Amino acid sequence: MERVRFAVYGVGPIGSLITRYGIERNWMELVGAFDIDPLKIGRDVGEVIGLNEKIGVFIEKPSIDVLKTVKPDIVLHATGSFLDKVYEQILDAVRAGSDVISTCETLSYPYYRYPDLVGRLDLEAKKNNSTILGAGINPGFLLDLLPAVLTTSCIKVEKVTARRVIDASKRRESFRKKIGLGLEQVAFNEKIERGELTAHVGYAESVYLLADALKLKLDSVYEKQDAITADREIKMENMVIQPGRVRGIRGYGVGLIRDKEVIRVEFIAVAGAEEEFEEIIIEGVPRITWRSTGGTPGDIATSAVVLNYVPTVLDSDPGLAIVTRLKAPSYCSF
Repeated sequence: MERVRFAVYGVGPIGSLITRYGIERNWMELVGAFDIDPLKIGRDVGEVIGLNEKIGVFIEKPSIDVLKTVKPDIVLHATGSFLDKVYEQILDAVRAGSDVISTCETLSYPYYRYPDLVGRLDLEAKKNNSTILGAGINPGFLLDLLPAVLTTSCIKVEKVTARRVIDASKRRESFRKKIGLGLEQVAFNEKIERGELTAHVGYAESVYLLADALKLKLDSVYEKQDAITADREIKMENMVIQPGRVRGIRGYGVGLIRDKEVIRVEFIAVAGAEEEFEEIIIEGVPRITWRSTGGTPGDIATSAVVLNYVPTVLDSDPGLAIVTRLKAPSYCSF
């Protein structure tokens, strides 16, 4: 395989991991890095992502002109969760002639929240011979693609339940803030209502991805998430959560056919969780229960999903893609 020229759009916590592990792959070559943070612009990527050496690629302010100049084969994008907010960023990469893999959760199944943007994205991608994919660990793998693959050994499937439990105290600071750790519950509810907190994004997307893989026509989908409050003092690094304040979140997405629940995905992120795990239950013939031990580290796993999809996306037809309609990837050593 020829060396793949890649650029990273967004050098935050996830983008930095994608960059670090992308550089380590001898079949990938970093040719560009973009961020809007003035404290990062102009600095060597190696310095910003914590390497002990400079690599000769400097972070630049996002620009379609720069993208056209460096000409990456693929842009690995990690800046936001909502497609309408990152739409123009993705279009710039496409119009520069690059394929795109984005961690944007709502891009993983954009037909649900952004049906008006789907046609335009697909048209632009085909016009520029580009492929666009939204992918990550959740949504994009653990609660949708993985349970779909596990149904391969079933003659009949009646219901799929997929759940994930993580210890929020072990996660990066930006994730802790996103789920409102330490807030009073009233403040949490108000911030969620105003959109100042997103907590987890992608319950419905995971439901729709799993339904797409199983060729189920759902009558309705709904999602919900609530705060979990502490019943005791919880000590964390640089933080103490007092009783009654937000300790984490519990959320779910459900897919219904004729008022019958056929898909359920659940995500619980709580500080001081007794156990971290993923569990998939397939009610069918045969009945299957799969459970991980120790859970999946979300950040590094997200970067792995993005990087492991690179060969698949480069080899895919132009247009807007979703993970359930592409060849399933694997670790790529080359």
